[in-house]
Amino acid sequence: MARTAASAPPAGLGSVLRVPGMRPVFAAHAVSMAGTLAAEVALSVLIFERTRSALLSALVLVCSFLPYAAGGTALSALADRFPPRPVLVCCDLLSAGCVAAMLIPGLPVAALLGLLLVTGFIAPLFQGARAVSLAQLLDAETFPLGRSLLRTISQSAVVAGFALGSVAVAAVGPRWLLLADAVSFVASAALIGLWTPATPAAAPDGGRSLRAVVRDSTDGLRHIASRPPLRRLILLTWAVPGFAAVGDGLAVAYTAQTGAATTAAGALFTGYAVGTVAGELAVARLSPARRRRLVAPLLLVSQLPLTAFCLTPTVPVAAVLLALCGLGMACNQGLDPLILAATEPAYRGRLFTVQTSGLMTVQGIGIALSGTLGVWLRPGLVIAATGVIGTFTVLTLGQRALRKS
Repeated sequence: MARTAASAPPAGLGSVLRVPGMRPVFAAHAVSMAGTLAAEVALSVLIFERTRSALLSALVLVCSFLPYAAGGTALSALADRFPPRPVLVCCDLLSAGCVAAMLIPGLPVAALLGLLLVTGFIAPLFQGARAVSLAQLLDAETFPLGRSLLRTISQSAVVAGFALGSVAVAAVGPRWLLLADAVSFVASAALIGLWTPATPAAAPDGGRSLRAVVRDSTDGLRHIASRPPLRRLILLTWAVPGFAAVGDGLAVAYTAQTGAATTAAGALFTGYAVGTVAGELAVARLSPARRRRLVAPLLLVSQLPLTAFCLTPTVPVAAVLLALCGLGMACNQGLDPLILAATEPAYRGRLFTVQTSGLMTVQGIGIALSGTLGVWLRPGLVIAATGVIGTFTVLTLGQRALRKS
């Protein structure tokens, strides 16, 4: 279909919002993202209030990560088989129904976590379909900016969530926040369904039975695996946040290691998010050629600051180091065009769904492994070692991926 993005060189993330129909897309993302963060905080508090179990409360985060691997691989073909807009609306409404069901009085904790698993199962399909829609509505120059804006909104929501989540729970209670999350999904569905442009299915002729969807989803994995340049690029987009996430996973333990109050760990969480937002905003103002040339330096920046944790920096310094790692996430603005060019249009929904699923899965595994090592070793040492391994890994993958792209 004809592209609707302006032909003028992009001048920051605002250029994406000037493309017709894009404002509702990003408004919907902001609304649903805020609701999702509120729900995670609220559900953690609600489960802890009912059980007084820190383990069950922590399972909320586990259930947020766990379904991505299964949902993103088994159902990724749905993002290609159907037009993106109805897929997005259905995903939002299903998520709204699951969150609304959490409000049923007396619902067992297992049922609450099960409903959260369902919403997590839906999430990668939603994100894959949205990426397909962006790829159809934006041209090759503005597509990476569109994905950058999504990341900027997400990280801004993380900063606001850490700042306001606990306050909101104390002010209105966890049930009201869950209700607000259900409403946010409905609002997102309305914004997408009523005000975003319709785009066609990427591969409408494939099978639509569950067996056919699973088969075609597996075919999408083979498509990625059989193309070394594409495979290297996807692995690189997983590795960068996978290693960097260790700083977040050990934030509380590291704060305790320094002798500071554990409540100061919030500075480490927000440091990475603030750095990510700053990096996305700054790099988005550069030309596509300069974004491409900055990929290798940004890969280095995404990992190398972690090595300084071997010196046990104070919490404020550690927050700055994690902010520098966050800056490196802007390397995706140079990688996204390469991934788009290396993927056949009929496979884009599956590719972006698998990419999102793998990214979340790798981060979850990284956090789990670092938490385990943090029991036996000093958290600062674990973070520093991860920085060394991460630096070597992303530079090796990056050198091969960029040379072959």
